[in-house]
This record gives sequence, C-alpha cells and structure tokens, in this order.
Amino acid sequence: MTQHLLMIEDDARLAAMVGEYLEQNGFAVSKAPDGLSGMARLSQEGDSNPPDLVILDLMLPDIDGLEVCRRVRALTTATSKIPILMLTAKGDPMDRIIGLEMGADDYLPKPFEPRELLARVRAILRRKTEGVTAPASNTLRYGSLTIDRDARTVTVDNKPCDLTSYQFDLLVALAERAGRVLTRDQIMEAVRGRELEAFDRSIDVHMGRIRAAIEADPKDPKRILTVRGVGYVFARQQE
Repeated sequence: MTQHLLMIEDDARLAAMVGEYLEQNGFAVSKAPDGLSGMARLSQEGDSNPPDLVILDLMLPDIDGLEVCRRVRALTTATSKIPILMLTAKGDPMDRIIGLEMGADDYLPKPFEPRELLARVRAILRRKTEGVTAPASNTLRYGSLTIDRDARTVTVDNKPCDLTSYQFDLLVALAERAGRVLTRDQIMEAVRGRELEAFDRSIDVHMGRIRAAIEADPKDPKRILTVRGVGYVFARQQE
C-alpha cells in the first residue's frame, strides 16, 4: 500500500521538487502552502485517511511550524500521533530543540539533499510500522508503568501518556535493557534511527519529553536516570 505524505511548505518550487522526488520513490504526496491549510487538510481527512507522515516547514506565512506541531499534538484523535519531520532554515540549534519539545519526531535543516530527506522519512516510517524488535512478552510493566509494544501505548496508573512514535521507541529501548547503562550512541542504534553525533542534544530533549510523560516529578526522575558523562539507565526498581 502506498504511503501518504503531507508536505506543509510555502516554497512552491521546493515543494514541487521534493514532492516529485518522493513520488518517484514510491510515496503519494499532497501539499499545503501554509499552516492553516495544512491543518484544514488534516482535519478534513481526520481518522479516516490521515497521512502517514507530515513534512512541516518551520517558517510559514501564517502560523509557524511550531504552532502547527503544537496543534497537531493537542488533537484528541489518532491524527495527533502522526509522525512529524520538521524542516528549518534557521541555524540556531534552539529552534530544532523547541521543535522536538513541541512533539516533532525529527528535524532536517535547509538546504538539504533530497536523498537525506528520503532517508529520514523512511527511518521514521520504519520506526512507526516496525517498532523495536521485541522479545516474546509484548507488555513491559514496572510498577504503575505499563508499556504495550503491540498497541504502542504507555500508561501510568492506567492513564495514557502522550509520546511520539520516536519517543515510544526510545522508551522501549531503555525499558528492555533495564539496569543497563546505555550511551546515546547505543540508544540510537537500538531504535535504528538516524545517525547522530554522541553529543547531539536532541536525544536529551526527547528524554526530557519522556520523563515529563512518565515521571511523577520529571525534575527528580525515578524511572529514567542520567549517568553523567555516559548516558541513561532505566531503573529496575522505581517505586
């Protein structure tokens, strides 16, 4: 089945070039020239035929990409879980960090090679459809925290936690290796994500988002612990 991508991009020439390239590589691509029309398209399609991924430009003529991302994640329908790849022309790393904090799954700075965009898209969709290779048991339980790998849901005290597809995979990668200290490189390798330098702050941003979702006090975490100078460890005993 052909996977559908929605590209929200005001640069018509870029959108046409990228759209053609992605279609040549087997995707169906629809386009929206600004944030409001992109949100309208998502609302119209709703849960019946949502895109598999949104390619979202940060700088748009009406509402910016950060606001679009925030609104998508605030929805109460399945649309809120659609993976988002954010495009940014700004050089400030803080823009990328804010995008990840708003719920973007990945970012790609402009200018970019279409091949790299294609690789990022495929990596995100692969994580969405395949998830992390799991052992026989499909549910992980640590006290009040439950991770259902089949349904790709996380609950604490039976209350759902809001995580992106990528953040879910990061949590599973840690939880499956409870008690083992993992470097950032090992975590990225475990989720088969894009290659990152060991000191790329995006992994730390995602960890912050996960903690905000599953920890009683994100400032004093009991589940995901930081090991200074090394990486992270998922605690065996949490409560």
